[in-house]
Parts: sequence; structure tokens; C-alpha cells
Amino acid sequence: MKPTNIDNPEYFHKVVDCQHACPAHTPVPEYIRLIAAERYTDAYMVNWESNVFPGILGRTCDRPCEPACRRGRIEEEPVAICRLKRVAADNKGEVKSRMPQGPFPSNGKRIALIGGGPASLTVARDLAPLGYELHLYDEWHKGGGMMRTQIPSFRLPESVLDEEVNYILDMGVHTHFNQYVDSMKEILDKEYDAVFVGTGAPKGRDLNLPGREAADKNVHIGIEFLASVAFEHKDKVGKKVIILGGGNTAMDCCRTSRRLGGEDVKVIVRSPFQDMKASAWEIKDAQLEDIPIMNNMPPKEFVVEDGKLKGMIFGKVRAEYENGRRKLIPTGEPDVFIEADDVIIAIGQDNAFPWIERDLGIEFGKWDIPVLDKTSFQSTLPKVFFGGDAAFGPENIITAAAHGHQAAISIHQFCEGKDVMDRPAPTTNLYRQKMGIHEWMYDSPVVDDERYAVAHEDKTITLKDRKVEVELGFTKLEGYKEAQRCLNCDVQTVFTENLCIECDACVDICPTTCITFTENGEEEDLRTRLNAPAENKEQDLYVSDILPTKRVMVKDEDVCLHCGLCAERCPTSAWDMQKFLYNVTKAGQY
Repeated sequence: MKPTNIDNPEYFHKVVDCQHACPAHTPVPEYIRLIAAERYTDAYMVNWESNVFPGILGRTCDRPCEPACRRGRIEEEPVAICRLKRVAADNKGEVKSRMPQGPFPSNGKRIALIGGGPASLTVARDLAPLGYELHLYDEWHKGGGMMRTQIPSFRLPESVLDEEVNYILDMGVHTHFNQYVDSMKEILDKEYDAVFVGTGAPKGRDLNLPGREAADKNVHIGIEFLASVAFEHKDKVGKKVIILGGGNTAMDCCRTSRRLGGEDVKVIVRSPFQDMKASAWEIKDAQLEDIPIMNNMPPKEFVVEDGKLKGMIFGKVRAEYENGRRKLIPTGEPDVFIEADDVIIAIGQDNAFPWIERDLGIEFGKWDIPVLDKTSFQSTLPKVFFGGDAAFGPENIITAAAHGHQAAISIHQFCEGKDVMDRPAPTTNLYRQKMGIHEWMYDSPVVDDERYAVAHEDKTITLKDRKVEVELGFTKLEGYKEAQRCLNCDVQTVFTENLCIECDACVDICPTTCITFTENGEEEDLRTRLNAPAENKEQDLYVSDILPTKRVMVKDEDVCLHCGLCAERCPTSAWDMQKFLYNVTKAGQY
């Protein structure tokens, strides 16, 4: 293998698994260290620069960072990264003065933002300081988009949502609330320099089953149901409620139903439990509120008698897997009738663009999704850009924020008359952590604490009021202890060949046997000859140049704990611990 090029910013970025997995590439270990140091405001701002909504995401993020967490490879539970983000948000000081302050000198360019959700808000946050006149259109009376309409208040208090949305709107965004955009042509006729579409995936899927039309009065589409509750158009349901679907929307619907008078609320899913799309913590929270989940039961019919919904009939199936594909096979057992006063269908969402005329030059492909460049988010009509769920289908808030950052770069390039594919490189920094012979600038010991549980409000209180937040968040002490579980994966082990005397002291002291000195070879062969075979091919090997003995140093980045023992033990300082900071560059930050 060729020597590893550690000057490539993406090499060490990939080693910081949590940050690499985050769509917005938030510097996770950096803000966790700040939390441990009780620098909550600094930790909040590190988050805000990347993910824009620390208080919101600290409660609602889908947490792609946590399955990637290195801690999960040595024990069962990863670091509670999401909940630590909330610690920073809950304990921050005054932050608005640390954000860009308007009014900003105008650059003469006007941008329309269609939809007031996380993608559009992120675009506004990045472009407002550059002098753009921003006009945000939304059909609701406040900004936030799906964060307001589809996330219940018991998970995301309105005060937290309003605070973080207003940080952006207060930068001078012109808001056009209570205004549903029903024509892209009308927007284009206003002669904006560019248009960003962040309207989400607003169409909930329905079921075409016998009895559906007759039962319509008591059958609700999940996202529409949640929006009606959020804006207090709906404040009660029947005592017996069936939720169809196994995703996060279904979990929100069933828990909301319990708060609106549902006494017998059941979630019924056609697939096996392990195939449910809902996050594990969302499922657990529903179960803690005494909501049963019934699996392997596809719906077959709505039962209506004398014009009134009585319930539904379900079949029974078992799952068989072949070549990674699942088949649901009927078991032959009798169908099951389950009573219901109301049924909520939460089986997925689709894009919907009936308001975009098809003769404007904006092409649409399969599933009515716009044809976009996946790097620039530019449509086939050059001045129109998409992001968030409106771009490639339903995802999550953190992905929408990531889209917004990249679309903002493209819009800025486009308005400047530059190539939208000319993307700014990330900013990086790599610097030593040594203070003294046995001192480091970071907490290097690896603690063996188990993941700390977060407290919940008593359900006898929360089930009576849909606006009472269920999760209470970590205390400062719990936040500190959980932060200490972080392995500081951004503090890299940097090897300098010309200082190495090949004494193998680092090999002897390494607790995970991740360092090997051996003859070079092709990667596939080399992975099998290490002191511990490197089986995860998704993570790179760190390979040195040829040493005097004609061997090379090979480190398996996958299992390294970043404990610093190799650097502590090395008699010549061939190993050094250096903190690597990686930030995705925003619009105008070249």
C-alpha cells in the first residue's frame, strides 16, 4: 500500500466517525469537550455553525452520528450525542450577540424561499449576512415548516422552536406567512434572482382498501392529523384508535392520540418488529406510554356499519428473507377484527408539486421528484434550487440543514455569475495536544461508565397535557459524566517515520492491538497479517512510508480508542496526539 496522505482533509474526517456520519458534519467531539468544561454557550455556537438548530435537534434529531460512534464498538451503547446537544442548548447563555448582526449592506440580489422549514431557514441564515434580500413564503402563520406541524409539543416545546427559528428571521428575512404559493410562474414573474424550494414532502400516503371511502369521517392521514393538532384545529379522538404504520410519524400519532383522549391506542404494522422504520427510542417511548405494537398484520378492510366506522380487519403474515429481500407470506391463520373509533394512516409521505407548472423548464423524474444535480441542488431551470425533503424525498431535519448549506453556496455562486460546481474546500486544523511530559490538553483517560439514562416527566402528568415535554434532559452533572464517555476521536494519532526507532513499545502498550509493524503488501493481504485482523473495510488503514527495517507501520483506524497510550509510551515522540478540527465551509467563506 502507498503511504497514507494525512494532508487530505477527508482522511482524518472519516476517522471522526460521528462527525463524518452527520449530514451537516457537526464537530461532535469538540462541542462535547466544551460541555464537559461547562462552556455551554461555546458548545451551542459550535453546533449552530453547522446544524443551525441545536435546541431543536437536541430533542428530535434522527441521530445518524450515534450508530457510527466508536464507543458502540467496545460496548453496547454509543455516547448520547443528541442529548448532549440539548445540554448545551438548555444551559447556554446569551447567544444572539455572537450571531451575524444585521442590518447587512445590500448586494442588490433578491431570493425567494418557498416553504418555512429547516432547509429554507438554513439558506436564509447563510445568505442574509451576504446582503441578499430574502423573501420567505409559508402557508402557516409562523416559520418552522414540518418542525412545527409534524413534531408534537411534548417532544419539541413551541418556545424552543420559536427561539431558534427567530434567530434566523431576525436577520432581516421578509416573511410572507399565511400565504400558500400556488404558482411557481407567479414567483418567477416577481423577477427574483434565484428561487429556493424547501416545501418538504407534504403529501401523506393513503390506503385504497374496501370501506375506505365509507369510513372517511374517522380516517385521518398521519401528517395532516399532527398538523391539525399543532394548530389546535383538532383536540380529541375516539377512545379506540388504530395507528397504521411503523415509522416515526406513526409513533408521534399514537402518542398524540393518547393525549387527546385515546384510551385503547394500538400501533399495527404489516412488517416484523425489527423492520420497523421508527427510531428505537421513539418506539420505546411509545411503549412506556402503554401503547402496544402489533406486528406482521397487514390491513385488509375498513368495517363500517350503518355509516359508522367499527374497526378494521387484518391478515396475518410471516417474513421470509432471501438475498436481502423480504417477502411477507400469509400464515393461513384466520383474519383478525380490531375495533376502532378512529384510524390514523401513517405509512409514508411523498413529494407534491401541483403548484409548479410543467412548462417552465423544471423537469421532474420518478415519483414526481425534481431532476437535480446532487451536489449543487440546482434544477434544470438554472435559477431554481431545491433542498430538504423537497429535493430527494423524506429525510430528516439535519439532512435538510445540510442541503440548505450546500444550496446556499450554489445560489451565491449563481448570483455571482460563477460556476455552481466550484465548491469551497472545508476548513481544517491539526495541532498538537502535548502540554508536558505526561500532560495533555484534553481528557485522555477512557472511562468505563455505561450510557446515562435521561429522566422523563411522570406519564400521569404528560398524558393529560400534550404540551408538557416528556424528556427532561440531562442535568449538568449527568451531562458532564456522559461527555466523559466520548473517546475524543478527533484527537488523532499522528505518526512521524523519521523519529521511529522501531522499538515496538507502541505495539506492546496498545489496548486494542491496532498497531502492527510488518512488511508491506496489497490492502486485502495486509489486513489479514496485522496483529488483529482489520475486518471493517469501510474504515481506512493508516500506513507509513518504508522504515529502515523495510517494514511499514500499519494502524487499524477502526478499533483505535484515541487513548494516547502510544504517544505516552513512545521514547522518541514518533507518535503524537493532534486535534483535528473539520468545518464545512459556508457560502461566502472562501
